[in-house]
Order: sequence, then C-alpha cells, then structure tokens
Amino acid sequence: MGKEGTKVAAVDVKELIKDLNRAYADEWLAHYSYLYMARTCTGMMYEDMAEFLEETAKDEAEHAGELADRIQELGGLPLANFSDLEKQCNAPYPKPPKSTSDYKGMIKVVMDAEAGAIDVYNKIAEKTKGKDHVTYQLVCHILGEEVGHEEKFEDLLG
Repeated sequence: MGKEGTKVAAVDVKELIKDLNRAYADEWLAHYSYLYMARTCTGMMYEDMAEFLEETAKDEAEHAGELADRIQELGGLPLANFSDLEKQCNAPYPKPPKSTSDYKGMIKVVMDAEAGAIDVYNKIAEKTKGKDHVTYQLVCHILGEEVGHEEKFEDLLG
C-alpha cells in the first residue's frame, strides 16, 4: 500500500492481511466444493442444480481474486500453497454429501458455508468501517453477494 494509503488506514494492517487471507482460503475451499458438486450432481433436475452451483462457484473464485488484489495492495501476499488453505481458513472445507443426488445435502453444504462467509465479512466490515474505506467497500460488496447466495439456496428448499 502506498504511503498515503497506509497513513489513512487506521487499522492493524498485518492483522487485516491475516483476516483477508483466511477469507481468501474460505473462498477457494467453497469454490472447489461447489464446482465439484456442480460437476458430479446427478438425478432429476440435475442440470438446474449444477447451474446454480457453478454460478456460485464462479462468484467465489471472483471473491478470491478480489481479496488477493486487496491483500497485495496492503503489502501482503495471498496464500500460495493449496495445502495452506485448509490450515488457515475460518471454517473447515464444505464437504459435499456422499450421494451425488442429495440436493438437500448440497443445499445445506452451501447454506452453511455462506452463513459462515456472511459472519466473516460482517466482522471484517465492522473492523474496517471508518478506518479503511477501500477494504470496507470490498468486504461489503462481497458480503452482499454472499447474502444473495444464501437466499438463492434457501429458496430452493421452498
């Protein structure tokens, strides 16, 4: 981050980078889980479920990219080793259900992961509000998308 950016950011930048890296890890784990379920789901209406999962997986990858950019702007580096993602995440890997036609199980996996993401981004927003406007705007943007994901999958339950 530039001199002026550092000066106006009234947060512990090292701690913020750690928080953002944990969120970055969460996004990659969710991306992989959702994409895996999209590619392997079977049963009636599997194409619709696969489409929902794939769209959401793409959003999670986009979030990871946005977080990586911000981490670098703050003077850090995003996690480089895939094996570090599970070690440094906020929540465990959102494990797909055993049955590839268990839509309720898939929806539960997504809703649990999205609820965790909503909590994470809300906490980062609280930490950065009025202190680091750039990070605050980014996490509010991602938070809004995570809320939308949760709502979309809740609607599938009826």
